[in-house]
Amino acid sequence: MGLLTCIFPERGIYINEKLSIRFPTFASLFLEKKVPKTDISNIIALADAEDADTLKSDSDLAVVNAIEAKDSTIKLNTSIQYKNSTKSAMTNFFAALANINNEPKSIRILHYGDSQIEGDRISDYLRLKLQGQFGGEGPGLISFMPVAPSVINKISWSTGWDRYQTFAGKDKRVKHNSFGAMAHITRFAPYITVMDTTSYKTAWVKLVTTKSGGPKAAAFTKIKLFYGGAQTKTHVELYENGSFNNSDSLIAGGTFNVKEFNLNQGALLHEFRFKGKDSPDFYGVSLEGSKGIMVDNFGLRGSSGTFFNQINYSQLKNFYDYLNTKLIILQFGGNSLPYITTKEQANNFGLYLKAQINTIKKMAPQASILVIGPADMSVKEGAEYVTHPQLENLRDAIKRTAFDADCAFFDMYNCMGGKNSMLTWVEQGVAAKDYIHFSSGGARKIAVLLYSSLINDYNSYNKSK
Repeated sequence: MGLLTCIFPERGIYINEKLSIRFPTFASLFLEKKVPKTDISNIIALADAEDADTLKSDSDLAVVNAIEAKDSTIKLNTSIQYKNSTKSAMTNFFAALANINNEPKSIRILHYGDSQIEGDRISDYLRLKLQGQFGGEGPGLISFMPVAPSVINKISWSTGWDRYQTFAGKDKRVKHNSFGAMAHITRFAPYITVMDTTSYKTAWVKLVTTKSGGPKAAAFTKIKLFYGGAQTKTHVELYENGSFNNSDSLIAGGTFNVKEFNLNQGALLHEFRFKGKDSPDFYGVSLEGSKGIMVDNFGLRGSSGTFFNQINYSQLKNFYDYLNTKLIILQFGGNSLPYITTKEQANNFGLYLKAQINTIKKMAPQASILVIGPADMSVKEGAEYVTHPQLENLRDAIKRTAFDADCAFFDMYNCMGGKNSMLTWVEQGVAAKDYIHFSSGGARKIAVLLYSSLINDYNSYNKSK
């Protein structure tokens, strides 16, 4: 093996466009300096301290704003960043939060992201803390067929159900663009033309709510079905812990219909039973209370976040208005990075994202927008894992876009330690061995630092008023 390191071609042996054979060189194994590892001990300690509620005073909270690693050349920033000192980008959300007792209904935070947040990761901690301080019940808007399982809701369904999405390329089976706020729909029957002779179809969905998200997430008092697009009426029945609750008809047509069911307290199993000649497009089901704050997790695996202008404008505006949306979090970029090879391409992604933000601002002018930059992502360079060469260019492009559009920005890459920090996160068991995704524990630590910065800025806003 040692002999091979001396005689094997440095650039490898070319097989075809998709395949080549490489072998570590002698220099890479024995002579060249190894990739330096980032010390994240201060970051982990800070996150653990915040999670345990040990940081109380303003002087302690100031630690959140900047941590200096042992290597003095590395500056770590765990605070939300703004274009100007007035922090105007978050004013609408902070004002709604301060006035939450006078709001006619719950205010919403919609957390859009890629696979880094799927399964309710990061969002669950924001929900736990915010509902604990400002009130609110339930996990919010979820899908009948989630992309990934959640720690709060375990969902099962009968045969015949299918998911149709637009968040990572539009499903060609769908001839319209009314995909709702979650950028995908579910149906228990395929798209067909219904005739009078069409037989009735039946289907069911069961929602089991666990207490893993805290007592408030499991204490919702109502369920709302968001649906539309059916050719005929659909009969629906709701059962709680096996006991009949109510039944009704879901109307045909439309792109934004809501059916609300009031619940008996304490039930953790809810089952919907449907019967109809055609299936509605189900845009989601919301488990919620009447007041306080809701945090909705939209983990969209494979998405780059460039789908908002592909959804029916009036429908999406109806969603944002109805949900009383006050903050929209956008956490994308990781799925585009593997295809970015130049700084120009990174800048172009920033322009694509800016177009999406401008669309969102038109549909939800009452909402603040917080943009979260990509996490560190490692690629293999010879025998070593190193930060993707275009990651910092992409991060910078996303940050410029956020500031140009008057949005707040959270630098997740710098927060976790900056260059080559993913190696240490993997070694310490707080990131997956794909060197891309956090583990559940790692996601929790990022969520703690994000929440700490958010609530610190809110407290500062309140003091200024």
